[in-house]
Amino acid sequence: MVIDVPATDQPDFGEGSLYFVGNATTVIRYGGFSILTDPAFLHAGEHVHLGHGAYARREVEPACQISELPPLDLVVLSHHHGDHFDDVAARELDKNLPIVTNDHAVGLLHKQGFTHGYALDTWETQEVTKGNARLRVTSMPGKHAPDHVADLLPPVMGSMLDFYDGNDHRFRLYISGDTLLHDRLHDIPRWYPDIDLALIHAGGTTLLGTVVTMTGEQAVRCVEIIGPRTAVPIHYNDFSVFQSNLDDIKRAAEASSVETTFHYVSHGDQYRFGPRQ
Repeated sequence: MVIDVPATDQPDFGEGSLYFVGNATTVIRYGGFSILTDPAFLHAGEHVHLGHGAYARREVEPACQISELPPLDLVVLSHHHGDHFDDVAARELDKNLPIVTNDHAVGLLHKQGFTHGYALDTWETQEVTKGNARLRVTSMPGKHAPDHVADLLPPVMGSMLDFYDGNDHRFRLYISGDTLLHDRLHDIPRWYPDIDLALIHAGGTTLLGTVVTMTGEQAVRCVEIIGPRTAVPIHYNDFSVFQSNLDDIKRAAEASSVETTFHYVSHGDQYRFGPRQ
């Protein structure tokens, strides 16, 4: 089923923007689309429940709240976990907003009153249209935890966002989601080469004594595997369970021979991007 979003203005494919709210929450605007990722808006000092008796304290205030967001066309959600879809999002987001995610998350969203969840298995695609602009969201392989604790965490997906002006492909954006390094990452550049921009989740999240998201060094290794033109690390300092910060990423990036350009954002920063020339 195609998600058809009403078009108002002529889409701009010359420039897009990434607004960093914090953690894995961003607003991506390109080709007339406005996309919210992994909405988490709790205030600094508040706690999220991560399951199995584990909690995390938010350490950094998000750059904005839901009431301050621009009009949204859809949400792309890597997984349904307390630090990626929190109580504020559940309470304040429009219940009719399309949310592209995995099957596990769609079930939980339905219980929270969200009526337009679209579930993808790995490599499946959801098409979104807005006038002559098209967006294809494809689920990428992700692995949230080592096998011995995998059942304690919700399943996760990465996402590939391909933007089209009619039939002309204009931009490719990869979002890693909360993944560790794993063998299937190598399949991504085989099937989806020429990635223009990658948003890489780092932080070295540690739960129950186990690292369940990439450290700074591992995040750079992921970039080496994926090979994007530009990489923007996110998800690196917002919660008390993070053990690897942005400085770890910068050091690893400086030591890497990868040709990717790294761009670093702080909360509230807006990064502007455009298609290949």
